[in-house]
Amino acid sequence: MNKFLILIVAACLLFTHGIQAKEDLPYKNPLLPVEVRVDDLLARMTLEEKIAQIRHLHSWDLFDGQTLNMKKLHNICAGVGYGFFEGFPLTASSCRDNFRKIQTYLVENTRLGIPGFVVAESLHGVVQEGCTIYPQNIAMGSTFNIDLAYEKAKHIAGELNEIGVKQVLAPCVDVVRDLRWGRVEESFAEDPFICSMMALAEVQGYMSHGISPMLKHYGPHGNPQGGLNLASVDCGTRDLFDIYMKPFETVVTHTNIMAVMSSYNSWNRVPNSASHFMLTEILRNKWGFRGYVYSDWGVVEMLKTFHKTAVDDLEAAGQVLSAGLDVEASSYCFSVLEEKVRSGDFDVFYIDRAVRRVLRAKFEMGLFEDPYLEHAPYRLPLHSDESVSLSRKIADESVVLLKNEKQLLPLDTDKLKSIAVIGPNADCVQFGDYTWSRDNKDGITPLQGIRQLVGDRIQVNYSKGCSLTSLDRSGIEEAVFAAQQSDVAVVFVGSSSAAFVRYNAESPTSGEGVDLSDISLTGVQNELVQAVYATGKPVIVVLVAGKPFAIPWIKEHVSSVLVQWYAGEQGGASIADILFGNVNPSGKLTFSFPQSTGHLPVYYNHLSTDKGFYKEPGSYDKPGRDYVFSSPAPLWAFGYGLSYTDFKYKKAYTDKKHYQLYDTISVVTQIENVGNCRGKEAVQAYVHDVVSTVMTPVKQLKGFAKVELGIGESKDVLIQIPVKELYQTDDSGNRFLEEGEFEIQIGTSSDRISFKLPIYVGKKVPAGYQTNETVVRKKDIGGHLIQVKGVVRDIQATPIVNVRVTSNAMKSSVQTDLKGEYSILVPENSSLIFSKDGYVTKEVEVEWQGDLNVQMCKGG
Repeated sequence: MNKFLILIVAACLLFTHGIQAKEDLPYKNPLLPVEVRVDDLLARMTLEEKIAQIRHLHSWDLFDGQTLNMKKLHNICAGVGYGFFEGFPLTASSCRDNFRKIQTYLVENTRLGIPGFVVAESLHGVVQEGCTIYPQNIAMGSTFNIDLAYEKAKHIAGELNEIGVKQVLAPCVDVVRDLRWGRVEESFAEDPFICSMMALAEVQGYMSHGISPMLKHYGPHGNPQGGLNLASVDCGTRDLFDIYMKPFETVVTHTNIMAVMSSYNSWNRVPNSASHFMLTEILRNKWGFRGYVYSDWGVVEMLKTFHKTAVDDLEAAGQVLSAGLDVEASSYCFSVLEEKVRSGDFDVFYIDRAVRRVLRAKFEMGLFEDPYLEHAPYRLPLHSDESVSLSRKIADESVVLLKNEKQLLPLDTDKLKSIAVIGPNADCVQFGDYTWSRDNKDGITPLQGIRQLVGDRIQVNYSKGCSLTSLDRSGIEEAVFAAQQSDVAVVFVGSSSAAFVRYNAESPTSGEGVDLSDISLTGVQNELVQAVYATGKPVIVVLVAGKPFAIPWIKEHVSSVLVQWYAGEQGGASIADILFGNVNPSGKLTFSFPQSTGHLPVYYNHLSTDKGFYKEPGSYDKPGRDYVFSSPAPLWAFGYGLSYTDFKYKKAYTDKKHYQLYDTISVVTQIENVGNCRGKEAVQAYVHDVVSTVMTPVKQLKGFAKVELGIGESKDVLIQIPVKELYQTDDSGNRFLEEGEFEIQIGTSSDRISFKLPIYVGKKVPAGYQTNETVVRKKDIGGHLIQVKGVVRDIQATPIVNVRVTSNAMKSSVQTDLKGEYSILVPENSSLIFSKDGYVTKEVEVEWQGDLNVQMCKGG
């Protein structure tokens, strides 16, 4: 063999050995523990490769329209593998091929072959054009059905796997308390418990089907100052943990989720994305989170331009990395890190820590073994019949019937000759923010749904009437004419949201960055409803919206009112079937409706002091206090929702009266369908802490169950509440149980409670404590009558009028006059009972005194 041939053979053997050696590297061995693989890979990486792993390739850098520009990809990467990439402007049909090309480059054309996380949005359906559009989160919450939340995430996961996406920027689990904020629609509820349950179901739905979900937006987010997007949230430590952070804690401590997105805003004057307290002390040290924190888009640069806590890119990068954020998206502050580490101006420790977290997630999610998602556990064809059917089912269960006087609904096709379909949302799809379309061709409008349902049996008279935002009244006359020519009028009003990264022809009134100073109906929509009502025809109003609006006139005057949150692509067909009784509405409000913007906040789980002291609501005819011309009450409260049938809550009981600290409370409620059609009811369980050393909300949702009942059918509904749900939080965010009496409240909504069940939680019940009966104190009542008089005042020494003063020994009673004074003849050694709605009833012993002044407290 000549020397040249020997050299060729040797080179081939060396090359083959090199390939084999590379394949035998520990980080490529799936049989080794993840931490061993991470350690091995991290040790092999250059500084440049490390920094690239915590940075993002964005579509505007790589694509020319729908076409991937490989030259741009090569120029940006230069053989170095970036950690993340996306293609938001792409249609779904072009995603998989393009994502495969980028991933192939990262795996085969870089030194270490580290695959990237392909990122997509799917708040309520994948945002790539051609995917299924599901109802928005506010609608999902109103179903009170966590099984549907799981199924939605599962079906979205099937489409994500189909287009080649591994990391999804969902679910959004913010608890929202300011209805002016544009992102109300993205939240499940004003309540932390239902947000937690929906979040947990969706995360499990994603993870069980091969997708890595990302919780967002981490930090207190849903109550921004003034309702303005990105504004700071002002709350104490207890509300921080018990309200805003509760869904994050629930998911992080119950699943192995590997990604969290930090929020734009700040708490306690520290940007959440640069908060060591938020990102390290709570998320990692307290809750044990092991994954990576991904910045909301552009948030790192905002430390310079918005929050003003950093002077340059290095300081911004340093603040977030040292706090515990790991990945920068949509800004370029991390690009300075390589130079600064080499010059000794930045510690590589923080980079290594962030890279380690990203690599751990990639290994645990199986990305190294299946970078092209060829072996995804679950796939669905895009926009499959199965997915569309699920979207429709969620829409059906999310519509809330708010009012139905004289049983106007459901409409009867056999009794109608004509129907007017009116309003700016009557012939317009409303999918909500974070969708790929606002075009009627991609969904069913209410007008289309009604026409398809009634066919040629009923004349449909349509008029838009007005726009959502304009003050132009010129179309109202035509709408009035349409109503006059019809047997009944259905008016569709509400709001409109932007579509994700796409042009909007009409100004939105809801969605990200679209905040309102006034939550009355925008434009002249209210005038449109009033004009149609003035025709004397029966009127139904359907609010199609992404948030509650203040509609007191509509509640007072219109016979039937429904709210359809953004209901996805099948929304028009769904509302038509509900109007005509093919579907019985079963949604419940997860956001309370206010009487006006001035009544905000209006959430149900307030403290006992936060809805007024005097309990004397007023009007212009009769001014009062709390408020002078109104009351703090909501138009409709959290949990509220009617049905076309009636449900009777027959009885409820707990499995025992005394619970230990680690018990589970089992509550059984028997309900019966006493109406004339089949229906679904969401049974709700609330907890009230009777007395506590710090103030607690008047009630808190801690369990719910949705059941379906046929006509005359009864069911026993079991709801289980772990005693740990009764825990309080100290100033440091630590949970503890304060032993004592609690009340389990069972009802159809937060303000319609059928049963109040007392229980005691603690190691030992105090002597003499009874949970099921009232202890009656016996008195020796004398026969000598005495005249007792005095003044009844409140805690602020204001006289209280119309207090009923009753003797426990005689049937006689009197009322206090305008000065709060009373006078009554009673036996000595008896008692007087002072009572008035809104006040705690007070019993005072009468011995011999003739003057008896009494102070009464609010409550009762």
